[in-house]
Formats: sequence, C-alpha cells, structure tokens
Amino acid sequence: MAKTILAIDDSASLRQMVSFTLKSSGYEVIEAVDGQDGLDKAKTRTVNLILTDQNMPRMDGLTLIRNLRALPQYKTTPILMLTTESSDTMKQQGRAAGATGWLVKPFDPQKLIEVVKKVIG
Repeated sequence: MAKTILAIDDSASLRQMVSFTLKSSGYEVIEAVDGQDGLDKAKTRTVNLILTDQNMPRMDGLTLIRNLRALPQYKTTPILMLTTESSDTMKQQGRAAGATGWLVKPFDPQKLIEVVKKVIG
C-alpha cells in the first residue's frame, strides 16, 4: 500500500510541485492550504509523513508541529519543514518544536524524494 504524505503550504503552485514530485514516486498526497487546515486533515486520518511550510496564514509551521506532537498518533510521525527559512535560529526552533528535518525552498525534486525515502522508505 502506498505511504501517505500530508503536504501543507499556502502556495498552490508549490503544493502542486510537491504533490506531483511525490505522486510520481508512488506516494499518496493529501494537500492542505495552511497550518490549521493541515491540523484538521491530520486529525481525520493518519499519514506517514508531514511536509510543512513555516510562514502561513492562520497557523505557522512551528505552531502546527507543536500541535501535532501533542496528539498521540503524531508523537513519532516524521515531520519535515519545507521553507525559505534557513537560519540556524529557525532550525533550532524547528527541532525544539519537534521537526524531524529541514528542506530549504526552492527544493530540488530529486533531493526531496531522497529525503522522503530515507525517512519513511
């Protein structure tokens, strides 16, 4: 059965690129438009991996990660930040919130697939 990835970003074009890249490698993708939408979708079904942006309306990536980590079913689920933010401070905050890894935009589709395969196979 295909592994499911929740991709959260307020940019429709970026969601499409991520979705296309992952689907072409055999993953199932659920898209969410911001952190709140992502949290709502994560609560209705279980996913194998979450990819989230940091800067989004309604709920940013770090707040989303903290909310997800508070849910029993997402205590250990890999969560990757895919963001333009690349400062060490931001990465430390991401790790503290519970992020598994960090990818900087613009992303290389091949690298995204490599990271996802490393994390969930």
